[in-house]
Order: sequence, then structure tokens, then C-alpha cells
Amino acid sequence: MPKTKQQHFDRDSGPKRILALDGGGIRGILTLEYLAAVEATLRERYRKDDLLLCDYFDLIGGTSTGSIIAAGLACGMTVDALKKLYRGIGTDIFQGSFWRRGLLAPKFKADALQRALDAQLGADTALGGDRIRTGLMIMTKRLDTGSPWPLHNHPEAPYAKQDGALRLTEVVRASTAAPTYFEPQKITISARNGSTVSGAFVDGGVSPFNDPALQLLMLAALHGHGFRWHTGTDKLLLISAGTGVFKSTFSTDEIVHMPAAEQGLRSLQSLMDDCGRHNHGMLQWLTNCLTPRMIDRAVEDMVADSHGGPQLATYARYNVLLETDWLKKTIAIDRTPDALVKIAAMDNPNNMDELAEIGRLAAIRQVKPDHFPPAFDIK
Repeated sequence: MPKTKQQHFDRDSGPKRILALDGGGIRGILTLEYLAAVEATLRERYRKDDLLLCDYFDLIGGTSTGSIIAAGLACGMTVDALKKLYRGIGTDIFQGSFWRRGLLAPKFKADALQRALDAQLGADTALGGDRIRTGLMIMTKRLDTGSPWPLHNHPEAPYAKQDGALRLTEVVRASTAAPTYFEPQKITISARNGSTVSGAFVDGGVSPFNDPALQLLMLAALHGHGFRWHTGTDKLLLISAGTGVFKSTFSTDEIVHMPAAEQGLRSLQSLMDDCGRHNHGMLQWLTNCLTPRMIDRAVEDMVADSHGGPQLATYARYNVLLETDWLKKTIAIDRTPDALVKIAAMDNPNNMDELAEIGRLAAIRQVKPDHFPPAFDIK
């Protein structure tokens, strides 16, 4: 029998498993290929063709496009069903207009996304409702106060009553509201004095947690969030899936002579990249990292730091580098730098087939059965 949601939350009912899903626009189709490999690995292990990821993971969290996937998984959707939903959403949403360039008005309208989410997840489904079968965290940013909001469904959280009553699809829409792409999502919340206020929520990717794995580890372990799960390499498993890493580089003269507005956007993207690298370094230090990767030339892959660190969890991270050399060496895909610029676009549904194939080939190389140690087997 699958676990009840209360059993997923119960801190004393055995080890806990966490799944973290990055933001990245249409490149979430790449994430789904990693999840397909994880789902297949677990189904083979337990000899259950109908096993769902919400049966295995006790907490699933996502940012932006990852929040769509996380919400669907937590509600009991298969990866295959999410692929179909995702392709439909991608084609319907990213229909821009000549007059909507993201400068004076958001580039895209969110109506199609809201309708698709309402139809699939239920327009009246609450974040704390019974339709959600396991722990769920949606990473958002409240822009009017400038504070990251990891909204989740644990009943012992300080704001459980308020957050649990929020509509799931409204919260997911907020997490996907990338500035210049979609308008902010207004959500009515309770103020400290007991009155209600309207908050302006945007994409969680403009917080430090576009990759929400570190936030999810803190959510699970820190006393204030309500979970208070036990830590240790045989007590917490953290699996993280990305949407591909792509970095634009420029010469000194190109940067110096850029229009100020473009310099600002490039600086924001660079800051987000810095946050991602910092989070990965922190996680490789704090955990038993099964998939060490180069952080920078100073600390390298941090294997020694991982072995000598706090060992709060067992951690595996899956992602691809959208770079010519990496793709050719790792998965035998040959693409020019100019082609990769086009593939890396986060708002072009024409890239979905190619991104899915990159994700499928990378998952074959990266997702391993031993990333799911016997200590975390479901009973």
C-alpha cells in the first residue's frame, strides 16, 4: 500500500527522500527525461509497473517550471502524463506578440498556463488539500517585500493554516511568473495584524533558489519549518534534477559598450549563476555527494570536503552542460556554439524535441541505481 501523506511527513517513520526540480522555462522537458529514468529505475527495483514518484519521495519541490512538474508528481501523475501535459502547455503558452517584447509589457500571457493547471490539478485544489499525496514545496518570491517564500504543505509549519488554504494552481502560477515573461501573480494572504493583504509574487528563480535543493534541505532539517526530519547519510536522500546549464560569454569591449539596460540583465543572470554555483558547493560540502562536479578552480570537485563535512544527507545531482565540448564528449551530440544559443532559449517550444533527446541520453549516463541506496528502500 502506498504511504499516506501523514506517513510521508512522520519524522520517526524511517528515512526520508527529497526530490528537487530546477527552474528553466521550456527546458523543463529535459528534467522530465531524468525523472523518467528515475521512475523506471524505481519501478524495476520494486517490480511495480505502477509505482509513482510520489510513493517514493516524501517531499517534492520545484521552482518555476520545476514547480509545475513537482505539483503534478505530488498529485500522483506519472512522468509520461507530465510529458504530455508539458508539451501542450509549452506550445500554448509561449506564443508571443510583436508588440509584447518584455520591456513595457510581459512577453507572454499566462491565461493558457492557468487554464491547463486548473484542468489538470483542479482549480479548487488547496496546497494543504488531500489531492496532494506527499510533501510539496513551491518556491516563489514575494517581490513587493523582496523575500523568498518557500510555500509548502507541512501541517506543523508556523503558517500552515494560511499557506495550506492557498490554491495550488495559483501558487504554481506565481512560481512561474518570470519577470518580463509573465506578469506577477497577486495572492491574498494574512498580515501580522490579522487583516488580509495582497502580495505580488514572481518566479522563485529570482531568489537564490532557482535550484531549490538547498532550500529543500533547510526546509527538511531546520526546526522552524515544521518538518524537523532527522539528518544523516542513511536518514535523508536528496535527488536534484536540472534544466541544463548555459552561459553566455562576452569580450571586455562588448560588456563596456552594452546599453545600460542590457548590462543590468546580464548582471542579473550572472548573479543567478553565482547563486546556483554557491548552492551546489554548499550541498557538496554538507552531504555525502554521489555525483561530485567541478565548482571552480579553487575548490575543484570538493570530494575531500564532502567526505569530511557534516554529512547531513546523501545527495545526487543530474544536469547537462549546454556546451559544445561537454555534449560531444559526454553524449556524442555535436552542436556549434551558435546552435546551442538557440537550443538554450527558455521560451521556444520548437526546441522541446532536441532538449528531450539531450536529457534522455544524459539520463542514461547519469542516473544510477546506486544513487538510491538500500537504506532508503520503501517498505
